[in-house]
Amino acid sequence: VRPNTIAKSLAIGNPADGYYALQIVEQTRGALEAVNDPEIVEGIRSLARTAGIFAETAGGATIGVLKKLVSSGQIDPDELVVAYITGNGFKTTDAVADHMTPALRIAPTLASFEAAYSGQR
Repeated sequence: VRPNTIAKSLAIGNPADGYYALQIVEQTRGALEAVNDPEIVEGIRSLARTAGIFAETAGGATIGVLKKLVSSGQIDPDELVVAYITGNGFKTTDAVADHMTPALRIAPTLASFEAAYSGQR
């Protein structure tokens, strides 16, 4: 299986530990969920809007799944949840380029950065 998704880091057709992950969910009476590409993009947007974090697509998937688990009652909305978002969005800008507009574009030169930075202060 070759998944067709913007979340390239998660697009593993037959993950080596997939069986074990499902087994742990069952043993702990946990929950799992899946998200599609629009839900991943919305997760990235939500994290950026609420926490100021520009996540890569896997982070967007994490937030999208958490949202679905809250909506379905699997997670209490008042429960404290920790989401490990370890990859930044600069790794996967191509995946969200059509969905988001950067606040500022800066040429890859020190002079361009300094000019933009001085204009933001």
